Formats: sequence, C-alpha cells, structure tokens
Amino acid sequence: MKKLPDYLPPYTIVSGAQPPFSVRWEELQGWFLVPRLGEKLSWGMYDMPSRKCANIYHTQVTGRARVHGIEGVELTAAEDPRLGGKDTIQRTFVAQLTDTRCRYLAALRTDDGVRNYLTFLDGEEFMLNWGYGADNCGREVSLSPKGLIQRDGNTITSENGEFLLDIVGRYTVTINGKAYDTVCVMDIESPGCAVITEQFLDQNGRTILWRRYNRDDWALDRYGKLWSAQLPANDRLTVNGITYVHWYDCVTDYIL
Repeated sequence: MKKLPDYLPPYTIVSGAQPPFSVRWEELQGWFLVPRLGEKLSWGMYDMPSRKCANIYHTQVTGRARVHGIEGVELTAAEDPRLGGKDTIQRTFVAQLTDTRCRYLAALRTDDGVRNYLTFLDGEEFMLNWGYGADNCGREVSLSPKGLIQRDGNTITSENGEFLLDIVGRYTVTINGKAYDTVCVMDIESPGCAVITEQFLDQNGRTILWRRYNRDDWALDRYGKLWSAQLPANDRLTVNGITYVHWYDCVTDYIL
C-alpha cells in the first residue's frame, strides 16, 4: 500500500491553450474509487492553507450486492486510525457502474450500535448526501464540455438548474514532481448552492486533484465567521456573483 504524505506537496495549476478533451470518468463521485470488482484505492484529505493531512481513507470493492433488485457492488471505506489516535471508522456503500452512469444505491451507518441502511428509495434523506440526478439516475460517465458552466479565470457563471456538472477547461497540474494534462470538472449542483468543487481528471478519467470551496456564509451558525474571514489567504471563486472560499484538497495514491 502506498503511503500518502503527511503534508500535501506544493502544486501548480496552469490553464492551457488547447481545447479540453472528452473523458470517460468511472470513479464514484466523492470517493474516487471505481465501483468495479477488484478495485481499491487510498486517498487523503488536506486542510488548506496548512496542507496538513486531516483524514486518510482506504477504500476497496468487497463483492457484488443488490439493493431493491438492482445489482451493484459493495465497497468499504476505512478511515486511517493513526490520525488523532482514534479507532478505525468504517463506512459501507453499494454503488453501480454501467456503460453510461455511475451512482450510489445505498449507504450504511451505525447509530447507537444499530446498523442503519439508507437506500435510493428513502427520498430526500438519501438524495441529500448520496443521490444524483432525477430519480437518482446517477452521473454520466462519458463527459464532454456542454457549456452548462462557463469559466473565465476565477469567475464562473452557470445555467439555472440542478445537478450542474461540466468540463470548464484544460489545465496542466504539476504535483509531486509530475505534470498531468487534465480537464477541470466543476460540480455546482445549482446556482447559490452551499458547496462547489473542482476536480482535475487526466485522460484515463482518474482524479489528479480535487478541491472544495465553501459559499462564504456556509454553516455560519456553526463556525461564527464567514469563510473569507476564517481563511483570508485561501483562493476564492466568484460563482454567479457569489463568493466561494477554498477549504481543503484531496489526492489519491494514483498520483504517487
């Protein structure tokens, strides 16, 4: 197993003059693992601007599974116990990859010792964290620029609508001494949403770098400050006129 670094190496992101390429992206959104038998992957979450590793997850597909008659695969994600000295936290999901779509079918959590299964038939409770698309149809696997999201430097505009995900440009990402030719996929969900992400994929459809941005007032009641005040040195994006602040990054052992 490759060891992820304790601190995220410095990286650069340089916009390219060439048009973005189309890509087949089979990874499970948010967990980076391809939901196919035999797959496994480790990935880390890094706070910015400290670049310190906050969490590491070891993921693997453990076998075939069915949810409400729909076949997929079961996968587990074990949080590395060495971080903070806590016991291992293990999550379990069921996901499905087809020729055209990738989606979650179920998630398992334990509450007070009771194993609680949440599936795509549980409505808003499932859709809030795991669902994607109308009736949880899932994310498209074959991506090409659609013009749903437009990017000019750090200024982004998007169409109205839910589940907005699009390729917004071509970039060279240099990290850990290697340069990667990538396209940037932005996930905005809907105008004014609380969280947006940018994900840099190589021509194999694998994640080189994933970055999360919070709307400036996201979870203001919990944190008591705008994110621009909490993280004044971090990158910012303006999306449909609203400020978003870079919070943390993720990389996988694919780049090691």
